[in-house]
Amino acid sequence: MSRIARRPLLGGIAALAAPRLARAQGTAPANELRLGALFPFSGSLALLGDESFRGLELAAEERNAVGGLLARAIRLVRGDAAGTDQAVAELRRLQGAERVAAGFGTYASHLGFAASQAAELQGFPFFELGAIADPITERGFRTLFRLCPRASDFARDSVAVVSEVLAGAWSTPAEALRIAILHEEGLYGQAVSGAQEAQLKARGLNQVERIGYAARSVDLSPLVQRLRAVGADVVLHTGYQNDIVLFHRAMKEAGWRPRMVIGAGAGYSLTDTARSIGPDFDGTLNVDFPQVAVNEAVAPGVRDFVELYKRRYGSDPRSGHSLASYVGARLVLDAMQRAAGLERDKLRATLLATDVAEGATPNGWGARFDEKGQNLRARPLLAQWQGGRLVTVGPAEAAVAQLRPVMGATPP
Repeated sequence: MSRIARRPLLGGIAALAAPRLARAQGTAPANELRLGALFPFSGSLALLGDESFRGLELAAEERNAVGGLLARAIRLVRGDAAGTDQAVAELRRLQGAERVAAGFGTYASHLGFAASQAAELQGFPFFELGAIADPITERGFRTLFRLCPRASDFARDSVAVVSEVLAGAWSTPAEALRIAILHEEGLYGQAVSGAQEAQLKARGLNQVERIGYAARSVDLSPLVQRLRAVGADVVLHTGYQNDIVLFHRAMKEAGWRPRMVIGAGAGYSLTDTARSIGPDFDGTLNVDFPQVAVNEAVAPGVRDFVELYKRRYGSDPRSGHSLASYVGARLVLDAMQRAAGLERDKLRATLLATDVAEGATPNGWGARFDEKGQNLRARPLLAQWQGGRLVTVGPAEAAVAQLRPVMGATPP
């Protein structure tokens, strides 16, 4: 597992109890700075879309509480990206009729891929806070910057867990383990599973199956029977909330499960997913954005973020996606302030010159962009569901709990 550098916090959580100058979509002063917030607010991805938006909203409100951005109050204008066509249409509406100066989004890879292309055609700055598919930043765009890790990072770490952690815990040679890949067949699932397959081959591990399925599937029982037939010890699963629930219910109905399931973010981080599945979900591993249950020594300010979130929304964060969006948005807003404006080329130059050390933000990420706009100092962590909570278990310096190499309810 990758290690995390320990370095000082980049600033503090500003004005936690200060009044907000302007709320998203609310009444704002005439001298407002309008920024687009393009997420799936309806449809099957709405919960994580809204959770991702909340992180952006908190970052904007925090900036407003200390005077705004470029001496102007930020107003977030929402666009509902429930599908790819709608993402493009909403991006164009935000830039045109709504006159936003830049856009943030989108959480889902197929949405981010489509929206960022539309933004590039218009020369419109677009900042991807949560979509991980590698192809998003492989097109040579100049207006796109991605703050989060890539699918290949998730794949690398999920395969490393098998050979470097589970094999030893089970006293089994890594090459003897039977590993299956299960994935939704969209851009997100294809990107993660393709990279996982390459990692398994590079490590000489035994891949016994790769199964893709439509994310809108209503029955995954036949897929569970295929996994059972090949005797999968480990299933690497890339999916969204609905199909994750279907997969785990199908395993329960079949009276079978592998020794371990390792998720790749998305619905595997949601408390709603854990509640829907119940105690059987305990022990499931998840390679994902850093969660709020992480060692603050490598994520300084995470506790302050949780308190800020609870004061604003009346509950604990529903997943680490809000924290990721908050950190990413803060990094971008800081760059906009340093650029003294949003002129495209100057803003790009400022972002490319950004140099924030790892371990300097509330989720442990830093910021250093390559020419493609990819943040090279953002990485996933390993977490596990234990007692109904998703807690960080790796790498060691980020962990708040020991990894349990078994699935099922936590023993008393």
